Amino acid sequence: MDFSLLMNAVIAGLLIGAFYAAVTCGISISFGMLDVVNIAHPAFIILGSYIAYIVNTHYGLDPILVSIIALPAFYALGAAVYQIFYVSFEKRGQDSLRGLAFFFGLLFVTEVFLVLVFGVDYRSVDAVYIGSSLHLGPVELPLRLLVPCTVSLVMFAGLQVFLGRTFVGRAVMAVSQDPLALRLMAVDPTRIKRIAFALSIATASLAGACLIIIQPVIPSVGRDYIGRIFAICVLGGLGSLPGTLIAALLLGVIESITATFYGPSWAPAVSFGLLLLTLAVRPSGLLGR
Repeated sequence: MDFSLLMNAVIAGLLIGAFYAAVTCGISISFGMLDVVNIAHPAFIILGSYIAYIVNTHYGLDPILVSIIALPAFYALGAAVYQIFYVSFEKRGQDSLRGLAFFFGLLFVTEVFLVLVFGVDYRSVDAVYIGSSLHLGPVELPLRLLVPCTVSLVMFAGLQVFLGRTFVGRAVMAVSQDPLALRLMAVDPTRIKRIAFALSIATASLAGACLIIIQPVIPSVGRDYIGRIFAICVLGGLGSLPGTLIAALLLGVIESITATFYGPSWAPAVSFGLLLLTLAVRPSGLLGR
């Protein structure tokens, strides 16, 4: 086995794993902390990719900068979607199957809208770092992976500080465990859930920009990530952001090594095999409570 090839595969896996973490952190909040199965989360990520594409194409702004500017809009969109979900389903106690159908419908409506507006051609962005690489001896660091990796880690650190150090963040972590205790503290659990869900959708803006930097996108590409992001969320432990990050990095490395030495077609099978093995040994996930 070529050691330099193995080293590059591991590095590439860590970089792509950090991107997987950015894609998954919104699900980790909505599904892991709020028990809201937002199957439409990949659609919001693709929406973030297309917004980055539009602004980058017409005004030349960096995709990451575009995604940061779009954060408030995505936060507001998330709050609106949760309010519709709450009034229509959760408030009536119908947030299981009917709520899941609502998010499935939202996924396909968003995808069809993007197809009607942009068609089915692949879209990409331009940035000074796309196509460039850093070379550290035998190790190659593609900037199209390194920049999204850095953005993802910064986003994770910010979320962890918010959830662990602020009152609202701690309320978010507690809302699915003991909403009655929050009410006794004069905190409205519905308001906290709205904030948390809106925050999970806001992360899709940054994840979408990272995605279109890494690869060209089409409206249906989000469906490729549905199984992977829920697998990472469960593997890391529901509601655990550090667990999500560890699981995403682990999955990225395993997929990269498998694809390098055995072919890309084996990578998903090995990844989901690891998920099943881990859950058989530790059903709560790596860092689940």
